[in-house]
Amino acid sequence: MSEKFEPPPELSIPAEDWEQAPASMRVVVWALWQQVQEIEKLSAKVAELEEQLNRNSRNSSQPPSSDRPDQQEPKPKEKKTRRKRGGQPGHKGHQRRLVPVEEVDELVICRPTHCAECGAELEGEDPEPYRYQQVELPPVKPQVREYQVSSLTCRCCGEVNKGELPPEAAASMFGPNLAALIVILMGVFRLSKRKVVLLLKECFGVDLSPGSVVNLQNAASEALADPVEEAYAYVEAQPARNIDETGWRQGDQDKKGWLWVVVTPLVTVFEVALSRAGQVAKDLLGEDSDGVVGSDRYSAYTWLKDRKWQVCWAHLLRDFQKILERGGESYTIGENLRIQGEYLLVMWARVRDGTLSHADFLTELPAIQEAVRHWLTEGIACDHSKTAKTCRNILQLDAALWSFAYHQHVEPTNNSAERALRHAVIWRRTSFGTQSAAGSRFVERILTAVETCRQQGVNPLDFVRRVVIAHRFGQPAPSLLPASLSHDCGTQFVTP
Repeated sequence: MSEKFEPPPELSIPAEDWEQAPASMRVVVWALWQQVQEIEKLSAKVAELEEQLNRNSRNSSQPPSSDRPDQQEPKPKEKKTRRKRGGQPGHKGHQRRLVPVEEVDELVICRPTHCAECGAELEGEDPEPYRYQQVELPPVKPQVREYQVSSLTCRCCGEVNKGELPPEAAASMFGPNLAALIVILMGVFRLSKRKVVLLLKECFGVDLSPGSVVNLQNAASEALADPVEEAYAYVEAQPARNIDETGWRQGDQDKKGWLWVVVTPLVTVFEVALSRAGQVAKDLLGEDSDGVVGSDRYSAYTWLKDRKWQVCWAHLLRDFQKILERGGESYTIGENLRIQGEYLLVMWARVRDGTLSHADFLTELPAIQEAVRHWLTEGIACDHSKTAKTCRNILQLDAALWSFAYHQHVEPTNNSAERALRHAVIWRRTSFGTQSAAGSRFVERILTAVETCRQQGVNPLDFVRRVVIAHRFGQPAPSLLPASLSHDCGTQFVTP
């Protein structure tokens, strides 16, 4: 107990004054000091819990759909107006374009034969008749092709000779058009296998089992393997890429995996891995690749610090918002950082749309850099430990904040990768992931094919159909790579 009656070090009480104080007073001082320490711990815990409670889509990576009603931005009140609903006078309407006459399937001439007034017979032709077109789906009836395999006995030697099915027929009881449609219904429209069965039966008159859907899915996945593998190699070699990841479940619902995506201007690849470690990112990006990578500040990407890395400014703005919401000294730091970040993105938007030259942007950039570095330095000295830690971590990544300004086709945000994951996230919520490694391979391959086709303006259904046909004939699959590699972005703007 003797040590306890030394003065608490934080109070800086002179030793002489402490010795002169009665023992009972020293006990009270120690008890009060311990209570103050406990209150400080509890206050810090309360502040931490309040910060967690106030997390929303503006200060974290949570989606807007997770915001509570009190966290959502109020909608601006609409001014009352006497205008009626719908299009207003002067509004240019949007009408369906007519198909050229030579392309219509059936032409019906609606010509009057007699005058409605006097009954006289009408003659002549209208050089510019009013054109009206009706679009209709023909009655859908599946085509059934029967193959009869004959067995004939040789009259010379008695050998029984049996015919063979052509390879495209032997591959499956269902044709490539139907197989491709089934794959697209699952991979694009996120239908479950049972809903695919139901849709085909009720809309197309095709009767098949969920097991047949699985077989066609596995065959399509195998057919897509080579084009997707080629896309992986292409992505590794690109000078501008964005990467992100989201949760995914495979098999046992307690076993969590991750769906990774890497986006380039013309090719996007996905991969399901049972790990969120940096090694997965290294394998996808190529550990020795020299391209610029855009991402968030997740620890799996810290190995990029020694390479060309672009930290997402959209994530930084959310960090700045979180800082300012702490109030006090943090508010000043967070608000100034947020202002500089928003101004930076506004300026870059003008560069993108052509209203500001890249040279003028580079002239403006040093002032923004100086302000950001100043306020991050101020944040390190802030009395709030979390604010200081965040500012210190960001300042250590200073070079990764500005890569977009000096390398062509590099964006300051990771929005392209996040957009690419939205479809997969919705699919995950309705399907709860995949049940096997084979199912995960299908997911990553069909997502890669569909997203890349859309980037290049290719019809995904047509591409999958061609892949299935090539696979059944034993021919090389069509490539997912751009038709011309002239789109590659290998030229740098300037050296920082």
